[in-house]
Amino acid sequence: MGGLIRLVIFGFLALSVIYVVVSIYSRSVRREKLEQSWDADHPDGGDESARNAYIEDGMRAYETGLRRKLILLVYIVPTVAAAVLIYMIN
Repeated sequence: MGGLIRLVIFGFLALSVIYVVVSIYSRSVRREKLEQSWDADHPDGGDESARNAYIEDGMRAYETGLRRKLILLVYIVPTVAAAVLIYMIN
């Protein structure tokens, strides 16, 4: 029983680290795409405050989007896979 508790605790910690890293990476990729989109539409640079507002609106849309929710699969898929594997072995 102690081994299972250790597996759950360390597994959760490892998955949490992976979730944070993937989440930060995904946000940075989205922000970069928004910046590139603005730069493509405004080759002269445009207004800096409008650029910041455009990027912030895009990031707010990202926060409520499906991609951010799909990152939660980092917890679900390995947990289900481990549970199925343990069930099949035992």
